[in-house]
Amino acid sequence: CITAMLVLLASAFGHRDPRIDEAVTWLLEQQLPDGGWNCETVRVGAQHGSFHTSISTLDALLAYQTARGGIEVESAMSRGRRFFLKHQLFCSHRTGKPVDPAFTRFPFPPQWHFDIMRGLEHFWMSGSRRDEGLSRGIESVRNKARSDGRWPIFRAYPGRYWFKMESGRGPGRWSTLRAIRILRWWEAQRGSA
Repeated sequence: CITAMLVLLASAFGHRDPRIDEAVTWLLEQQLPDGGWNCETVRVGAQHGSFHTSISTLDALLAYQTARGGIEVESAMSRGRRFFLKHQLFCSHRTGKPVDPAFTRFPFPPQWHFDIMRGLEHFWMSGSRRDEGLSRGIESVRNKARSDGRWPIFRAYPGRYWFKMESGRGPGRWSTLRAIRILRWWEAQRGSA
């Protein structure tokens, strides 16, 4: 998780250093057979991808690719996206039920946490095509809309914040912006699935 955050930040700010390529190589070596990543693999030998670690790593690899990093990462990202598609973005591949109710709310900023919106944003930002494996996530986003067509402010994750992006119980500017972008992307690709 920390390595992914380092690669993401370094790539996003255009930092060039051979150690970034080494970190990316290490991330690629840590990808699990199911296509995901899991911090607990190193610590305790976990063999199933973690939603949190996998989205952090995918976002880092996308930032690295966008910054024209020297290592090919598209095939690893493709396997990582298939991990999420196999899980209908946020569900157990065994039961079909949501893995964690927290995945169905999307505070901003998401920090290191996975949620439906963060997953959908990765597919959108990576230029992925519409895939029916994302349909349940899209419906969850639609269902969170308020009667006025905007989305609520979602309770922030616990922890220290230097400043609040939004507060209160009214409509959320960030959640509304994010939801509208995702739904427009989804609708623009209607018929291309």
